[in-house]
Amino acid sequence: MKRHLAVLSATALALCGSPLWAQSPTGGAGGAGGGPGRRMETLFAGITLPADQHAKIDSIQNHYREQMPSFTPGSPPDSATRERIRGLFRHEIDDFRAVLTPDQQPVFDKNVAAIRQRRGGGP
Repeated sequence: MKRHLAVLSATALALCGSPLWAQSPTGGAGGAGGGPGRRMETLFAGITLPADQHAKIDSIQNHYREQMPSFTPGSPPDSATRERIRGLFRHEIDDFRAVLTPDQQPVFDKNVAAIRQRRGGGP
């Protein structure tokens, strides 16, 4: 019974977790500690996505999540892996931006610039 409940809970989180970043203004799916939910919340701050755009963004996010290399927790990725991850994030950002309307794109660009500046990546 406990195993069944755990599987049901995990399934519910998987099905419901992705829209949380757009609905929660204070924590997103990644919570205060960061993670993909927090990143998505920051990227789309000030942007209201209708259902069709939200579905496209979720699809893009899932596509790139599947391509992310796995690595061992506690062991930093090597330089080649880090560069691959950076490249995937850059392409993902470009794909996200392509979904947005011309009115939404400047807000998104500002959010991307703010993230890069916080990380020391410059403009």
